[in-house]
Amino acid sequence: MSERATGSATGRPVRALVALGDSTTLGMGDRLPGGGWRGFALLLADALGGPGRIRYANLATSGARVRDVHDVQLPAALRLRPDAAVLVVGMNDTLRSDFDPVLLLRRLDVVIGELTAAGAVVVTARYHDHGRVFRLPAPLRRALRKRIDEVNAVLDEVVARYGAQCVDLDALPGAYELGTWSVDRLHPSELGHRRLARAMAQRLLAAGYRVPEPVSLRCSGGARITPWHHLAWLVFRGVPWLVRRGSDLLPHAAAVVVREIAESRRERRVRRGLRPVEPVRAVPSRPEDVVVRPDAG
Repeated sequence: MSERATGSATGRPVRALVALGDSTTLGMGDRLPGGGWRGFALLLADALGGPGRIRYANLATSGARVRDVHDVQLPAALRLRPDAAVLVVGMNDTLRSDFDPVLLLRRLDVVIGELTAAGAVVVTARYHDHGRVFRLPAPLRRALRKRIDEVNAVLDEVVARYGAQCVDLDALPGAYELGTWSVDRLHPSELGHRRLARAMAQRLLAAGYRVPEPVSLRCSGGARITPWHHLAWLVFRGVPWLVRRGSDLLPHAAAVVVREIAESRRERRVRRGLRPVEPVRAVPSRPEDVVVRPDAG
């Protein structure tokens, strides 16, 4: 899609933009040469007019989960009375042993519901197969994929309920290209953040909002990443991260493998024309075998 397609001088103006979520919203992966992060939210704010034309606040924190957005970031966002809010959260929840999609639904319902009720258009994102990007071992990848599917189902339900806008990261152009991801393969690179900012700008346009400037996919202003950065991250951070998060996912991964084995055995029995094994129940063979006992007391 051309850059011109992501900019429009017509539509409702966005005067205040808030960004909520985790380290991706914070901008990690798009490091500036002098230090700090830029990221998709700031790129989007620039496309909406930049400093002096809109009020912008990034409330995201590294490691944030849905409960952090619900408990801390949402009240701060509502005080700013935004016209638009961008929200990327949920991945950190999938990596924890206390993952609970029911609680995620309740909390995201409040977050998106209250922002919408306050007059903000909410643009969020549903997740891709992150295990495919990170190249996790097969059991961990399947376990993570199952949880991502559950988070996406929650997001789909809440987005539909409140008429929010949503970017599907799985369908994002270049989503599975290595250049879209930073050295950690957990956060978008500068190019990945630009792609996400452009997709969110398109969702704002679809909702009838003005996006005066196009979001360029030409990388500029970010820190240069060398092969040394990739190697250093893998040795000093990647392996320790995988050990920590893998231990949280291992029980769930084991349960997924057990279910897959059981389902595979049932399918093989069906293909061979055998009835699936049913649980054994104690059933009297003749009516006279039934013994009726009087109630106690």
